[in-house]
Amino acid sequence: MTKRILQIIPTLERGGAEKQLALLARGLPRDEFDVHVCALTRSGPLHAELVAAGIPVTVIGKRWKFDPRAYHQLERLIRQLRPDLVQTWLFAANSYGRLAAQRAGVPCIVASERCVDRWKVWHELAIDRWLARKTARLVVNSSGVSEFYIEHGLPTEKFVVIRNGVEAPPPNNAPRAELLAELGLPAGARLIGVVGRLWPQKRVKDLIWAADLLKVIRPDVHVLVIGDGPQRARLERYREAVRIADRVHFLGARDDVPRLMPHFDLLWLASSYEGMPNSILEAMAAGVPVVASDIPGNRDLVVSGETGYLVPVGDRAAFATRANELLDNPERARALGEAGRRRAVEEFSVPRMIERFVALYRELLASANNR
Repeated sequence: MTKRILQIIPTLERGGAEKQLALLARGLPRDEFDVHVCALTRSGPLHAELVAAGIPVTVIGKRWKFDPRAYHQLERLIRQLRPDLVQTWLFAANSYGRLAAQRAGVPCIVASERCVDRWKVWHELAIDRWLARKTARLVVNSSGVSEFYIEHGLPTEKFVVIRNGVEAPPPNNAPRAELLAELGLPAGARLIGVVGRLWPQKRVKDLIWAADLLKVIRPDVHVLVIGDGPQRARLERYREAVRIADRVHFLGARDDVPRLMPHFDLLWLASSYEGMPNSILEAMAAGVPVVASDIPGNRDLVVSGETGYLVPVGDRAAFATRANELLDNPERARALGEAGRRRAVEEFSVPRMIERFVALYRELLASANNR
């Protein structure tokens, strides 16, 4: 008999956690698990992918931080579905989803923390500690995330590390010249990718500054910023102020990152904190070397000097210096990229990630049946 799994997440946008949920939901064995997905706040482009894979999706439509209507609608959905296990992702879903699942009598509840959430204030961490008491497991994607939450009083014994998975990129047959023409860039342009939501933690301003440093010594570098978010307008104003609009290009949110990624000469990620960034994994899978900030999460992915480079947070000159080294030495860049590709295939495959979740679900469901 199949076991019903309900996955709850705030949105179905193309964020890191959302991508991992979609990979997991599509990959769970259908003869063993009946998978449903609930978006607490709003839908997004992953909605259609899940439906196309035969996975029922419900959108609750939470409108405010505290929304009793949305909570009661979610609890009603859980009571109707009667899942054997509920897994929640990110703070809003972890809060609303776990409470509703507890009230609805769900026997197994799993929460997913995906980042070192330094933005959380005392009462949000207090909610996490309170809800953890009746949570069977807390799944994180890196040891840095579990260490952060353990330091804030969550129970050590409930944490399980299941690292993110990345799909092999599709074959890339598009000529580079075609992409450069599409983007209006010169034929000899060297491309640095910056991929992610434009939040303060991403420190994209550091990378605009680094691009300005590179502009002094090389005429060929163009930085492609892919993603959107609340800081976009501010970052665009900063780009104009430092007079580098001809080298830093904001492309917005795009659905074709796998098509663009193989054409990057390198990827930059300057975040002050992360969980396990999908942009680095996707770059590694595409054979693109990475220059990233030296923080937990990034350290789990980038082996400095072997698959890319780690540099101190906020060190704009180091981002520029390492990028220039790779652009000046294509053979070195290819060697680092190939080492990253092998690491992604061997250690961060989607089947391996799904196997870990399947084993966890089986363990928890068997334990619940024996109570």
